[in-house]
Amino acid sequence: MDIQELLTVAVTRNASDLHIVSGHLPTIRVQGELHPLVTYPEITADEIEKMVFSLLTGTQKDLLVTNRELDFSVVYEFEGGRTVRFRTNAYYQKGTLAAAFRVIPGIVPTLSELHLPADLIEFTKLKQGLVLITGATGQGKSTTLASLINEINKSRRVHVVTIEDPIEYVYPKEKAMISQREMYGDTHSWASALKVVLREDPDVVFIGEMRDLETVASVLTIAETGHLVFSTLHTNTAAQTIDRIIDIFPPVKQDQVKLQLSMVLAGTVTQRLVPGVDGMRLPVCEVLVGTASIKNTLREGKTHLIDNIIQTSSDVGMRLFEEDLKDKVKNNLITHEVALEYAFRPDTYLQLIER
Repeated sequence: MDIQELLTVAVTRNASDLHIVSGHLPTIRVQGELHPLVTYPEITADEIEKMVFSLLTGTQKDLLVTNRELDFSVVYEFEGGRTVRFRTNAYYQKGTLAAAFRVIPGIVPTLSELHLPADLIEFTKLKQGLVLITGATGQGKSTTLASLINEINKSRRVHVVTIEDPIEYVYPKEKAMISQREMYGDTHSWASALKVVLREDPDVVFIGEMRDLETVASVLTIAETGHLVFSTLHTNTAAQTIDRIIDIFPPVKQDQVKLQLSMVLAGTVTQRLVPGVDGMRLPVCEVLVGTASIKNTLREGKTHLIDNIIQTSSDVGMRLFEEDLKDKVKNNLITHEVALEYAFRPDTYLQLIER
């Protein structure tokens, strides 16, 4: 077997991911569940090394061996001229190489195709501010962000600069000019890419992930200078997102960060993919909009009030995660049992359905 054969299986089976780990059958993830490919033998460590190294440049191979993990992208053209991109993470486990391949569709889906709230398109019309898409790994954050960026691409004559590790979606030529920078291929580090991004005359900046204090500080600064910035965080609610940003800074700087954040935050979208009644996963969202009341709450450090503000601000497009769950149960898209299982605040969900 070779890696292209396995990637072809992942694509034809509509999988979201392919995993290769020594001593295991090659395994794909479909609708959130893992399925071993039983028609293939277990993969050996030597086979995995041969597969992964065949995809890497010499520099990438050195980085992988030195750092023991590496993010990179793979592009294959399949029969019929279809091109598919894979976001790949190669890593060592128990001393042997392994890899996870995320399938990235060639066409960027629209918000409606993703079954996301139509109000999210308002974030794409902003001239400045910070918009965060949050959630756990594998919950569709990258696809939602790509959809928002592509809405800008289709509707505005602006320069969009993306900093990604690695590049996932590739955008078609539309009204916008999009410069996509991939870590270690187009730039040597997050720090250097973020340092010079403002010299690249961007209107919109897309930063793949706010992964550490330096990245968060840079994101806030870029947004503060009058740019529209999109990024992601691994948090589960709007309030948790804000607390995470503040808490990453030392206590002596947190008051300043609260002020900065209150000035730039345009909104947050937390999403989670939940099994629907038809067996397909669909996104459930919590949406916060940076209104005056939210900004005042941030400045005063009263993040415990955010849930209440969201609940009373549906007229401006805000919604709690549990409110979206309730609506999808009401519309027979998911079951009550699934909603209760996936709720971040089960008590709140139960109160909502009793109204």
